[in-house]
Amino acid sequence: MIGVAILGTGAIARVHMDAYRQFPELCEVRAFCDINREKAETMAREAGRPDAFCSDDYREVIERRDIDLVSICLPPSVHGETAIHALDAGKHVLLEKPMASSLYECDLILDAVARSGKKLSVVSQNRFQTTMMRLRHVLTSGVAGRVLHGLVHSFWWRGQSYYDLSWRGTWEKEGGGCTLNHAVHHVDLLLWMMGMPESVSSFITNLNHDNSETEDFSTSLLVYPGGSLAQLTASLVHHGEEQEMVFQCEKARVSFPWKTYASRSLENGFPERDEELENRIQKSYNEVAPLPQEGHAAQIRDVLSAINGETEVLVDGVAARRTLELITGVYKSFQTGDTVSFPLEKTDPFYRGETLVERMPRFHQKTRSRDSFSTSDISLGRQG
Repeated sequence: MIGVAILGTGAIARVHMDAYRQFPELCEVRAFCDINREKAETMAREAGRPDAFCSDDYREVIERRDIDLVSICLPPSVHGETAIHALDAGKHVLLEKPMASSLYECDLILDAVARSGKKLSVVSQNRFQTTMMRLRHVLTSGVAGRVLHGLVHSFWWRGQSYYDLSWRGTWEKEGGGCTLNHAVHHVDLLLWMMGMPESVSSFITNLNHDNSETEDFSTSLLVYPGGSLAQLTASLVHHGEEQEMVFQCEKARVSFPWKTYASRSLENGFPERDEELENRIQKSYNEVAPLPQEGHAAQIRDVLSAINGETEVLVDGVAARRTLELITGVYKSFQTGDTVSFPLEKTDPFYRGETLVERMPRFHQKTRSRDSFSTSDISLGRQG
């Protein structure tokens, strides 16, 4: 039985708690931690574990012998220190997105993984959707041909009060705005589908959130080896949160939500629909069986399987670092006004969090601050 500890008691921690409870034969949540101990005790009662260990000091929790896996659901500014402490204490780690606030911290975490030999997975729950698994299978099979253009809309909507939490909307504590903390999932998916680009050119701004230093909108153009392109837009001002990923390939269009359309050329170069190819693409799409669980529950099942030696984690620290590298490139491109090439070197001023933070604009001065909200309702994006 894998003993689990959850650090943090915010809304996403409850998602973790509910997911762990789906696997009572594999794991047991034995400890909860929050800087407000009463919140940890409340979550323990909600989980039906009033006897669980509760603390306001994450070190106490991490060092317990009955804990094997630590779920870190804390602000990004402390991801590095808590993940490294847990790994060095011999614990496996499931780390909420983003992996860390800087590439430097990502590399320190990866060093701790190598030292400890323990598993690290960074939450990218959108990979664990049947639609996404099927879409990637179609792209990697080659049935639609090479990807020529990717279009990613990471569209979200948040009200003004969203940034009233004390740590949100600050470069120092949140590490960035919607590009880092919302589009991170779509960036991970784009890299999973198309790989790492060779360069990025970006623009960011704050359109409608006056209590945030950070951006609520960004748009980027990515250039790939061989000339393929991708466009990535992240937003917190889009009503309806209509998120989509569209890949225009040599032979057909495929997308999330799922749609395919194939064209072939008439003698004069104009298109006609290729229904035979569409049927072959649909057959390739259907070759991937539906997942028994999706989202956080599926990723947690993946981590538990890896701990038990059955598989390797689908989203490891190397993949999560790559996601942060692209997002860092977005911020650098805006700040410098230049196209940014990858990889970013360790000597780059944007490699470290403190030098990135001092260079980024403060779109607004943060004037409202609170510790928590009375509601724990959150949205995790479209599932299909």
